[in-house]
Amino acid sequence: MDAIQAVRELGKAIQEDERYIEYAKAKKANDDDVELQNLIGEFNLIRQNAAMEYNKPEEEQNKEKLQELNAKMQEAYEKVMTNENMALFTVSKQGMDDLMSQVNTVLTLTLQGADPMTCPTTQSSGCTGSCATCGGCG
Repeated sequence: MDAIQAVRELGKAIQEDERYIEYAKAKKANDDDVELQNLIGEFNLIRQNAAMEYNKPEEEQNKEKLQELNAKMQEAYEKVMTNENMALFTVSKQGMDDLMSQVNTVLTLTLQGADPMTCPTTQSSGCTGSCATCGGCG
């Protein structure tokens, strides 16, 4: 089996993992939740209005309007995050993020010469999985 075929098998295994299944269900529930989508739209509209005000030169910014928009944005955010489907999605996404972090750790350590069958699935060095800001592992 070549590397690409192995990655395809990995992708299949990930899609069969309970964390992925829960994530996919939660994502679909979010997408199908009209109330949640309206709340997200409301939040984005408020955020866009706040950004337009922030992008004005400081002397032209309406500080009261900014405070009001920030309060509305916080309120809209809380409504989004306390929506039952969003709460379930947040938990399931964390599970997927953890799984992908473990996969990335094994791949990264393997590329550094570690045995893929015995290397750890987590790194104690505080690795975020992004090599862009990394000074090296271990």
